[in-house]
Amino acid sequence: MERSVKYFLSILIIIISSCSTTKTKEEQKAEADRMINGGTILLTPNFQGSPKMMTFVEKAIAIDPENSDAWRELSIPYLKRGMPTKWKPLFDKAVALEPEEWQGWRGYLYLYFYRNYKKAIEDFDATDILTPNFDDTPQGQSVNYMRGVAYLGLEEYAASRSYFDIYINDQIKTSGEDYADVTAFLYRGIGFYAQKDYQNAMHDFQKVLKYSGGHYADAHYYLSKCFLWQENKVKALEHIQKAIDDFNNGYFHTRGYVEVLYQIYIQDLEEVQNLIENS
Repeated sequence: MERSVKYFLSILIIIISSCSTTKTKEEQKAEADRMINGGTILLTPNFQGSPKMMTFVEKAIAIDPENSDAWRELSIPYLKRGMPTKWKPLFDKAVALEPEEWQGWRGYLYLYFYRNYKKAIEDFDATDILTPNFDDTPQGQSVNYMRGVAYLGLEEYAASRSYFDIYINDQIKTSGEDYADVTAFLYRGIGFYAQKDYQNAMHDFQKVLKYSGGHYADAHYYLSKCFLWQENKVKALEHIQKAIDDFNNGYFHTRGYVEVLYQIYIQDLEEVQNLIENS
């Protein structure tokens, strides 16, 4: 009898403990959100992308499978390791749960990590539908700017230019031309250059230099090529030498993890320099 009472009490304690730890759905959501967004643990060096981090995020998803931030976080290591078949299903889940938050981000990733310009444009257009009359800025950059880049990648120059115009004009209205990303002028200029409109191209490359203190290898590189087309060897040589100096000092367009569209390398600059000096 005493053993039965002890057994009953043990079971009762287990049941009471289980009941006391049972959380409501709202509490589970709050707990998962705290795990993903409530601290700096995911930013700890050597933690992001580690097996420990993956397990941590998976625990948050187990608590709240509808936490879109967690699904997105779980996808990042696969993105940075170049594993699209593992990245995409996880990020797609985040988009499905919260499209207003993550659809534009997926477009950004299609654009810069995978050079899938058509898919990127589809996501940017869909984002505009979700948030009409609002310029979305996934990863801190305007979707109009990024559509300009995507259409430039597709060599659809008129469409590219129209979106860069929208982006630049919006910046002029709200803050001033000097607040526009200088690469908007660079890319718009490259579009003009590709269509042999050297006058407008040079105008945009000069804008890049105006708003970057005169130091931007890409702008000097393309100005040199424009002057070469005009058979002005003196100016062409002047700008290509400045381009090489700026490149060696780190003043050129680049991004972490990925190669940018129309990325320049020192070999490109030296090739133009040799062409000018030997022509």
